[in-house]
Amino acid sequence: MIMMGRFALLVFLEFASMQLLCIAADHDAAIFYDSFEEPFNGRWIVSEKDDYKGIWEHSKSEGHDDFGLLVTEKARKYAIVKELEEPVNLRDGTTVLQYEARFQNGLECGGAYLKYLRPQEAGWKPKEFDNGSPYSIMFGPDICGLTNKVHFILKQKNPKSGEYVEHHLIDPPRVPSDKLSHVYTAILKPDNEISILIDGEAKKKGNFLSAQDFDPPIIPAKTIPDPNEKKPEDWDDRVRIPDPNAVKPDDWDENAPMEIEDMEAVKPEGWLDDEPEEIDDPEATKPEDWDDEEDGVWEAPKIDNPKCQTAPGCGEWKRPMKRNPAFKGIWNPPLVDNPNYKGIWKPRDIPNPNYFELDKPYFDPIAAIGIEIWTMQEGILFDNILIAKEENVAKSYRDTTWKPKFVVEKEKQKAEEEAAGSDDLGGFQKVVFDVLYKFADIPFLSKYKLQILDFIEKGEKQPNLTIGVLVSIVVVILTAIFMLIFSGKKQQPRVEKKTEVAADTSNDQGSSGEKPAEEEKENETGGAAPRQRRRDT
Repeated sequence: MIMMGRFALLVFLEFASMQLLCIAADHDAAIFYDSFEEPFNGRWIVSEKDDYKGIWEHSKSEGHDDFGLLVTEKARKYAIVKELEEPVNLRDGTTVLQYEARFQNGLECGGAYLKYLRPQEAGWKPKEFDNGSPYSIMFGPDICGLTNKVHFILKQKNPKSGEYVEHHLIDPPRVPSDKLSHVYTAILKPDNEISILIDGEAKKKGNFLSAQDFDPPIIPAKTIPDPNEKKPEDWDDRVRIPDPNAVKPDDWDENAPMEIEDMEAVKPEGWLDDEPEEIDDPEATKPEDWDDEEDGVWEAPKIDNPKCQTAPGCGEWKRPMKRNPAFKGIWNPPLVDNPNYKGIWKPRDIPNPNYFELDKPYFDPIAAIGIEIWTMQEGILFDNILIAKEENVAKSYRDTTWKPKFVVEKEKQKAEEEAAGSDDLGGFQKVVFDVLYKFADIPFLSKYKLQILDFIEKGEKQPNLTIGVLVSIVVVILTAIFMLIFSGKKQQPRVEKKTEVAADTSNDQGSSGEKPAEEEKENETGGAAPRQRRRDT
């Protein structure tokens, strides 16, 4: 048994040694790598531009002995850059861009992306690094308002026009909404495939030359609308027009007021006409340091008249207002099909003078890595920035530098959830929020997207509100569906009601403007809306 134990130990040590050798070999294969275990001063250059006042720190990641580059203050602009020893050619073989980012205090509005800069001959200096410095690729998470995406932007020179154009990856993945360490990977392959990984899991794949994957497309359209062509003056693109033969009915009074006094209303018994709604506070006294010459004549503060609390009202009584049954609003002739309609005009297509073809994108070489962000949150930690030519090198870094930290953080998060009694709900929450984010992107819910995202954000910050958030969003979605189905039917009763008031005036004679929502509410209650204060009565 002892011999077998020694043999097992030797096998384990041999295996561990081989793994370490493989890891070391992978690390040697990296083109660029910074673990930030050593202070960044002297290696990274902080921008001296006036706008960039944010302070960078060499700091440990919370709960670890691992160091990173830390954003220390909120509501600041930050800029820092690291020059590479040699420019990296992105056109040769596979290139992998990878780094870790952790939002230790959460992220509500700010970016944590990297910019892979062109050589300085393009017109920039490290100490003057700012948002205008020319980059080849921008990659990483960005959250603010409705924006929640892991950017991938290629900035490429159009060989015809000579202009640099930003090409954005369409439908990029969302940013993980927690305070854990996450690793972001972009893999650029020689067959023009682009893959975005988060924590080693593929979240988005595309093709650089596909018009469905980048906006605007990297290869321009062959034809474009003629910019010099103008719509003919006699071109009529109105589908429907006011009926020229319609005549306003004789009994249609556009000047009739929307509301009139309710002549049937009677002043309630016990109304105190001579009592004011407010009186001087009898318990108030003039401050000792009050100077009439400097402060003016002192007046006691007002309080509600106690006599009015038991009476139906005080002060001058006025009849409440009610909807005027003769009100019709501005008359408009009904719409009819336009006999001169020619369709929607658009200019003819002409060959695109800036069109070109490519076998693969024209990547400018990468000569530096920069972080240039504006953020409302502090506590953003950057770590383990890597450029490599092989995917297995990036995987080795993920497995050895990111994964052990993530496992510890995940276990801590799980323990905290269990302590809070929400462990069973945690997995359910993740599924619910993932589904709700997809619902928010449905086109017919675009009007409610901000409201839905706001509910989701509150639910993620306060897990105990998950069920309430779910119910709230379901109500919003049902409301949107109800409006979509019945919106066309809601206006019909109003037209019929006006028709009755107008003494059988038909629809082809016109219709009045739409009623305000307050007016409809008042109509439903059968009289004036309840007064907020007695003087409004």
